[in-house]
Amino acid sequence: MPSHDPLVRLLHMRDYARQALEMVSGKTREDLDRDEMLRLALTRLMELVGEAAAQYPRELQAHYPQIPWPKLISMRNKLIHAYDFVDYDIVWSAITKNIPQLLFELEKIIPEGR
Repeated sequence: MPSHDPLVRLLHMRDYARQALEMVSGKTREDLDRDEMLRLALTRLMELVGEAAAQYPRELQAHYPQIPWPKLISMRNKLIHAYDFVDYDIVWSAITKNIPQLLFELEKIIPEGR
C-alpha cells in the first residue's frame, strides 16, 4: 500500500493512539511528572496522531465528522511550535479522555483486518 494512500494515515492515527493508551495504562498523572521518557514519548505520539490527521485529505475528512480533525491538528501544531511550553495536564487529559473515543471511531472507519 503506497504511503500516500489515505488509509495509511488512518492506520497511523490508530496505531499511535493505541501506543499512547498502552503507555498510560496503569500510570497516573503524577507518573507523567516524574518520568521524562514518558512525557517525551507521549508528546511525540500526540504529534504523530496530529500529523497523520493533517495529512489525511480534507475532502475525505468531511466524510468523518466524528473525528475531531481540527483539534488533533491544532494540538500537533501547539506541541511542535510551542515546544518550550507544553501543558502536560492537557496532554494527559487528551490521551486519557479523548484518545479512547478517537480510537473507537477510527476502528469503525478502518476496514476489518487492517
